[in-house]
Amino acid sequence: MKKRIFAAVLACALLSGCGPVVLEDGGQTAERITVAYVPLDDRPDNLERAVYLAESLGYTLAMPETDDYRTRLQDQPLNENGTQYGDRADLYEWVLDQEEAGCDRYILSMDQLLSGGLVNSRSMWESEPVTLSDGTTLTEAELLDHLLTTLAEDKNNEVWLLESVMRLAPTVGYDHWDLDGYNALRSYGMVGRPVLTGDELTISNIEADYRLASDGTVLALPEFDLEEWEVSEYLAARTRKLTLSDQMLETVSQPGYENFHVLIGIDDSSVEDSIQKNEIAYLRSLLREGDALLSGVDDLAFKAIARLHLDETGWQGAKVSVQYFGGTEDQPACDYDYQPLTTIMEEHFDFFDLTAADPGTAELRVLVLTQPADETQKDTYIQALIQELDGDAAQVPAILIDAGNGTYGTAFHEALTEKVQLGRLLSYAGFLDMAIVTGTALSHGVARYAALQNGGVDTEMNRAWALTLADSVLKDFCYKNVVREDLIAYVRNDLGGNPDNFWQPAIDLEAVTARLESGMEDAAADVIENLEHSNFITALPSDQEYAQQGWGTVTLSNYRFPWDRAFEISMDITLGAFTEPHEKILGFYYK
Repeated sequence: MKKRIFAAVLACALLSGCGPVVLEDGGQTAERITVAYVPLDDRPDNLERAVYLAESLGYTLAMPETDDYRTRLQDQPLNENGTQYGDRADLYEWVLDQEEAGCDRYILSMDQLLSGGLVNSRSMWESEPVTLSDGTTLTEAELLDHLLTTLAEDKNNEVWLLESVMRLAPTVGYDHWDLDGYNALRSYGMVGRPVLTGDELTISNIEADYRLASDGTVLALPEFDLEEWEVSEYLAARTRKLTLSDQMLETVSQPGYENFHVLIGIDDSSVEDSIQKNEIAYLRSLLREGDALLSGVDDLAFKAIARLHLDETGWQGAKVSVQYFGGTEDQPACDYDYQPLTTIMEEHFDFFDLTAADPGTAELRVLVLTQPADETQKDTYIQALIQELDGDAAQVPAILIDAGNGTYGTAFHEALTEKVQLGRLLSYAGFLDMAIVTGTALSHGVARYAALQNGGVDTEMNRAWALTLADSVLKDFCYKNVVREDLIAYVRNDLGGNPDNFWQPAIDLEAVTARLESGMEDAAADVIENLEHSNFITALPSDQEYAQQGWGTVTLSNYRFPWDRAFEISMDITLGAFTEPHEKILGFYYK
């Protein structure tokens, strides 16, 4: 009850009717509009990275208490609600508190609100009622209905509903699933099913085909080393999730939901005609104009925040060129993408109202390093991209994507750090799968370009944008390809632990964090020096010249592992005051 009262008080304090939050910047007042945000989970892309992006566009994100949307892996300390997943009752009531306080902007993860997070949505194989703080019990269908109808009553609300197509297998180290079980179920899910079209696309037909191969024969479980109870739970979880998605889409298709926007992401997938194919087709058939179903889930919040900003600022689109280096853009970038890079890019272009253009006429450039078609030409691909990025076309703002999936080792990042102003990029992404990094890079880059185009970008917005870029570059260049490998070996060999879960068995968390800190201190030094000597665009061309400023100091601290595993990290980034533009002397930028 104390937690409930505190949440209500905090909501009022944060929102004050959800009106603008006022900040002072050099004597000029800038308004900040509050957006009520329920994250997918507590990983960095859904937490601090989302906050940075929102603040770079003039928004402030109001969020529930972290414990209400946190995910815990096996054997890790439980949340306050006594589970490994988010508190659906608290989250539901928190959203209603925001509405009562007068909020009119929402970005809501339905996986979190209905299942307690993305990971739990893959393992929740039967409906579980939700008991509210006053003792009222709601079925999941009732909770969803009450939530949507309540928000629809205020016609001033703009609501983004984020949903996902369940991936091919549950999460390793959660519930009872281990790596062998994950691999077995992923192989089972990857097999093509009978393809349904037109009137055949119903939930009951999709469910009936879950157990069938594409020729209509029943899939033999022993061939996948699976037991009946495992498959039954897995398929029941798929049915539950698809049924809730269907209810959501059917509800918002009714009159009165015109200000609701649905964005569905396809979770880890396969190029094969997998178990997802009919689900994707069915959900796509229910989308309204303005809704979208795209590859990638971890970038859903980025896409919603960016699109909210574009819609509210009268975005008219932009002409953008895309250049690929590496020669494999016509195929999926890794085993977890189900479309070629070019198709993923085209679908995201449609979502952001971007028009493909030649480099000579484009307002923006997207440069993508793919996996190498010829292993012997890796350096040639890298140098060609860098020449384009730092050559005559450098005046056109650039979005950079590393879709090499680790095939270039550290060579690409080292070359960029040596030869390119990293801090001048509009955005960068490379840490995750191509489907995710495309949405991440375009969300940040297009939103930044639109904000500059609109004018009125103040110092606080510039600083938040700089945090998004620094976070992405430092984690990909320094942690993913350098520090993480050392850390994994340290956990396994020195501590006798599991890099995928520091509680199986429990290891010295302080020792792991100290190893991370020392590793990042060494690995990040050159990248930080590059950023600190970079300039960045603060206004779009006037008389063919960009207004720009110089980066100041960049300091990293408070390293942590959000899920107590080595896969990803969080850290605090402190930026010094921006400077006058740095001058270039003998090919290097100096203060």
